[in-house]
Amino acid sequence: MGVRVLMLVATAVANDTRVLREATALVRAGHAVHVVGFGVPPGFAPPDGVTVSSAGRRARASRPETPGAVVPTSAARRARPLWWRGARWLLLPEHRARAFGRWAREAYADATDRRFDVVHAHDFNTLELGDRLAREHGVPLVYDSHELWFGRPVVGRPTPLRDARGRRTEARLGSRADAVVTVGEGVAEALEDAYGWRDVRVVRNTFAVLPPPTAPLVPARLLYAGRLAPYRELEVVAAASRDLPLPVDILGPADETWLRDFDPGAARVLDAVPADEVSWLLRGAGVALVTHSDRWPNHRLAMPNKLFQAVAAGVPVVATDVGELATLVRGYRLGALYRPGDPASLVAAVADVLAGYDRYAAAVRVAAASLTWPADERMLLDVYAGLPTGPNHLTRSRVP
Repeated sequence: MGVRVLMLVATAVANDTRVLREATALVRAGHAVHVVGFGVPPGFAPPDGVTVSSAGRRARASRPETPGAVVPTSAARRARPLWWRGARWLLLPEHRARAFGRWAREAYADATDRRFDVVHAHDFNTLELGDRLAREHGVPLVYDSHELWFGRPVVGRPTPLRDARGRRTEARLGSRADAVVTVGEGVAEALEDAYGWRDVRVVRNTFAVLPPPTAPLVPARLLYAGRLAPYRELEVVAAASRDLPLPVDILGPADETWLRDFDPGAARVLDAVPADEVSWLLRGAGVALVTHSDRWPNHRLAMPNKLFQAVAAGVPVVATDVGELATLVRGYRLGALYRPGDPASLVAAVADVLAGYDRYAAAVRVAAASLTWPADERMLLDVYAGLPTGPNHLTRSRVP
């Protein structure tokens, strides 16, 4: 028998592939899903059977470029003055706290009169609201941690006292959630070690595999498809771009403040496109760049979406030799690795992939049986099948 799921996520939903993929899987399994997002774009049409409402600020208008349009290089953009960047660094944490506080108040007002049987809280910034709604309505709580929240890069002024309070809150509320899921084994183990939690389940950010190609794949371009922001090794990609044997495209939603000062070298910077289109662009390119820094704990544990999207598209990868990402690439022989921060190592890794292209592509095809969405969809449905039922449900402690 299906249940009514209330999902909470402090993103605009439209480009949140994890949220949409999980919601769609639950609907296909006979459940009903409503998502409360943050500044959902007007006119966004969710997948069939999923409903969406919006809290918090309205989404900003997108850049005027059409999808796939080339963004001007940094020389053509006016840099922000130093005082502006300093003020942003100082005030950004307070701005974010106010914005998410407003979202939480509006999301509570939106959700409190709805009828639901499960609350599914995506990421730490929805956990407190999810716990409140679950307890007030006497229903189970699923905490879905998309990353190691307190191991993420610091953008703006450090906030050690706020972070310490946040860790205590995550420990307390996650301990009484009925299920905790996350994106990879590394993050699961880190959460269990930090908080003494039991049985954190792994539902990876995998994708549905594309149909087999009608002709052998050809390495035509190197494509980075992900967020354009600090700590993604994009400066290294740009530094290597003039020495690489293939042209480079860097595509995705951008941190505009970072992008304003980014010099892409010989690479093209392209505007974001829908996730389904990215998969086909990866196949057309033939080689995926899966890069991030080694500076932050979350990066050492992360399993980037773009790795799994490359596998679903059937293309080999050139990836940063960092933590869990490197372990997976080595284990399945998905491509070559380069040393973080080293443009020459990146050039050598690209040459390695091109020299062994057919061998790497064959390994990617084999890995697709384990690293695409059907396997993770089963895990998500198993989590829901194990949730307690009944009115006035009280959550159990996850700490022994």
